[in-house]
Amino acid sequence: VVSLPDIIGREKILKVHAKKISMAPDVNLRIIARGTPGFSGADLANLVNEAALLAARKNKRIVTYQEFEEAKDKVMMGAERRSMVMSDEEKKLTAYHEAGHALVAMNCPEHTPIHKATIIPRGRALGMVQFLPERDKLSTKILEAKSHLCSALSGRMAEELIFGKDKVTSGAASDIQHVTNLARKMVT
Repeated sequence: VVSLPDIIGREKILKVHAKKISMAPDVNLRIIARGTPGFSGADLANLVNEAALLAARKNKRIVTYQEFEEAKDKVMMGAERRSMVMSDEEKKLTAYHEAGHALVAMNCPEHTPIHKATIIPRGRALGMVQFLPERDKLSTKILEAKSHLCSALSGRMAEELIFGKDKVTSGAASDIQHVTNLARKMVT
C-alpha cells in the first residue's frame, strides 16, 4: 500500500509539477499543500494543470495564487455552478447557514482555522466553509472533535435562530452525516 503524501510530500510534488508553469510571487506552495490533505500525487498534478488552464482562460502569462485557489476548489468540490438559479431567500438562508458554521468555528477552542466561506454553489453544495489545517493530523483531541461537532451543527442552528423552526432546510443533511461519522469515530 502506498499511502497518500503528507504535507511535506505534497509540497514537494507541487514543486515538481509547478516547474512547468510561470508562477506569480504570491504563490506559496506550502499553503497550497496545507489545504490539500488527502490529495494524491495525481490530484496535485491535476490541481497545477487546472490552475494553468484557468490562468490561460484569463489570458494571463503567469499563474497567481487566485488560480490555484480556484483550481483547488474545482478539484475538491467540482466546478462552480454560477448559472444555478437561486432565489434571494435561498441565497440569504445559505449565507446565514455558512455564517453559522464560520462564527462558531472561530470561537471554538482547538478548531481548525477558517480559510474561506462562500455561498457559490459547487457540486451538490450551495455553499461551504473551508478550513486550513496548520499541519497534517494523525489523531484528534476530544476538545478539537467537540469543536468540530459544534461548528458542523451550527449552520442548521443559525437557520433555526434566524428563520424559525418551520423554515429550516435540508441543507444540513451533509453536516448531520459528518457529525454522525465524527461522533462514531469518537466512541469507537
